[in-house]
Amino acid sequence: MIKEIELDITPDKIKDYSFQRLLAARKLKLNLEEITAVQITRRSIDARKKPIFKVRANVYLNEKEKSLFKPIQFEEVNDNKKVIIVGCGPAGMFAALRLIELGIKPIIIERGKDVQSRRRDLKSVQQEGIVNPDSNYCFGEGGAGTYSDGKLYTRSGKRGSIKRILDLLVQHGAQEEILIDAHPHIGSNVLPKVVQSIRETIISCGGEILFDSKVTDFVLTQKKINGVIVNNEKEFFADAVILATGHSARDIFYLLHKHNILIEQKDFAIGVRIEHPQQLIDSIQYHTEKRHENLPASSYNISCQVDEKGVYSFCMCPGGIIIPASTDTNELVLNGMSVSRRDSKYANSGLVVSVNEKDWKKYNKHGVFAGLEFQKEIERAAFEAGGKTQTAPAQRITDFVKNRNSNTLPDSSYIPGIVSSPLHEILPPDISKRLQRSLKIFGKKLKGYFSEEGQILAAETRTSSPIRIPRDNETLMHVQIEGLFPCAEGSGYAGGIISAAIDGERCADGVKGYLN
Repeated sequence: MIKEIELDITPDKIKDYSFQRLLAARKLKLNLEEITAVQITRRSIDARKKPIFKVRANVYLNEKEKSLFKPIQFEEVNDNKKVIIVGCGPAGMFAALRLIELGIKPIIIERGKDVQSRRRDLKSVQQEGIVNPDSNYCFGEGGAGTYSDGKLYTRSGKRGSIKRILDLLVQHGAQEEILIDAHPHIGSNVLPKVVQSIRETIISCGGEILFDSKVTDFVLTQKKINGVIVNNEKEFFADAVILATGHSARDIFYLLHKHNILIEQKDFAIGVRIEHPQQLIDSIQYHTEKRHENLPASSYNISCQVDEKGVYSFCMCPGGIIIPASTDTNELVLNGMSVSRRDSKYANSGLVVSVNEKDWKKYNKHGVFAGLEFQKEIERAAFEAGGKTQTAPAQRITDFVKNRNSNTLPDSSYIPGIVSSPLHEILPPDISKRLQRSLKIFGKKLKGYFSEEGQILAAETRTSSPIRIPRDNETLMHVQIEGLFPCAEGSGYAGGIISAAIDGERCADGVKGYLN
């Protein structure tokens, strides 16, 4: 027999299995000997007063404990039906796994390098400021999520099975804790191994993955896609194409436009990375000066409305570092990451303002690319302010709100370095003013958040794609082009690892329906 119970467990007892059995026995009014196992199935932290773990658990009575996840058996596929997947991020990888389940051969074409070779280019951008446009924190095996944290929280449960994606991640080497944590996280030190394991599954089942292979054109016959051209020379043909290129593959948007394939502008968000000492955030969230060793580095999620626009935290990285996520040599783009331990002494988050066509109206001469040009200009402005390197312009948040330069700056996790800059002048006025007002609001919500210890770095611009590639809601195929399946973040239909993976699976199912 299995009974499900809920328990409140203090941080000092969360790893004490004997205590948890005793607590379960008391709650169920049973003898301790009757309980063969207590299996935690959900774990979250309530820190409204003093931090406490809220736990849901299966209590096994006189029977053996069952595994929380079931591995999927992947069989070898033939090449009777082939599907090209452009991009080897979470959407592309999980689309490939799903296609294999459906008996269809996937061929992934990735502009960047494999996950190991990619490390050299990340080191170059961090330490030398050299950006490889095809191999960086955004492009390469595993996509942007591989080396930028691996947060797995999503609200996309209605679109597909979150549990299924988490199971597959565990099957390929992720820690089992992601199955139970309310805000699961893998870490950028673990994710590369998971990505490599997924690659091995795809290849062992007859799929293909091609690295250093940039799609430079499409093979089209009237309103149908037949394949792609790679590196301006080699043609690849298939029965369908899944486009899973991520939100930074701007060349794909231009390529679609060149072929008169419909794309649309969409709203997104722009702002800064804000950084505080992790100890400060812990003291705010946990109401204590010293965090218990069993508590994770604390996070926050804040938002407000300023002049009818949302201002909110984005991609919060407790115990993390800020990284350069630029994809070209004349821009500066920031993101955040954490390793699995989240043991950096810094906390950082995007702090962004929603933007729409009213914000980029002066770029309307660029047509559908007006929002993209607005995005580019802010990235170039940050690059200029940083001295035309990957050095980031920065400012204390107290100085930013008062429109004054910072004479000194706090220490930062950002390895390429920071330079004091008047971000209140560099950022577009409407964005700057809304950020200033929001910081005062957030300072009231989180006592101590608005202080001399906080600083902002520019620019955080890649919150989501500024372009949507429209598709049919039922078939998931492009509204004009037969056989073309726009997918996940780069097409405007997902945001984050799990939602992208779910959308990848949905597109694979859409392909199956199309091929039938």
